[in-house]
Order: sequence, then C-alpha cells, then structure tokens
Amino acid sequence: MASSENSSSDDYLSTSQAVNRKESEVEIEFSEDEESLIIRMYKLVGDRWSLIAGRIPGRNADQIKKYWISRRNSTSAFRK
Repeated sequence: MASSENSSSDDYLSTSQAVNRKESEVEIEFSEDEESLIIRMYKLVGDRWSLIAGRIPGRNADQIKKYWISRRNSTSAFRK
C-alpha cells in the first residue's frame, strides 16, 4: 500500500513539474503600449518588477520579469 501512495505522489510531482515547465515556456504577448511602459518604468525604478506590474492592469511581476529577460536575451543575440 505504501508503494501505491508513493506512486501517486510521484505522479503528482511529475505532473506539476510538467505544468510549471509549460508555463515557463509559453511566451507572453505584450502590446506596444505595455512594452514602452515597461521600458520607461525600468529606466525609472530598475528591476522592481512588482512596482512595474502594478502600473499595467492584468500583469504580474513574474510576467514582466520574464518579458524583460527574454527581451534582453533576444537583443543581445542580435548584437553578435
């Protein structure tokens, strides 16, 4: 019986890990207005993602941070 309990908890962990991976791989779309606001706010307050997200309805700090990191990584790829 203990093995079936471990199996179900292992299934849960692997399922939740897969969901987390999928969420992190999904690219979040931002409008041009949102992008320009993020850039302006970053110049003013730096990487205070929750403060920036508070200015954009429907966005959270993690989404803003992921956008910024992906944007920075993609622009550095063009510089090479």
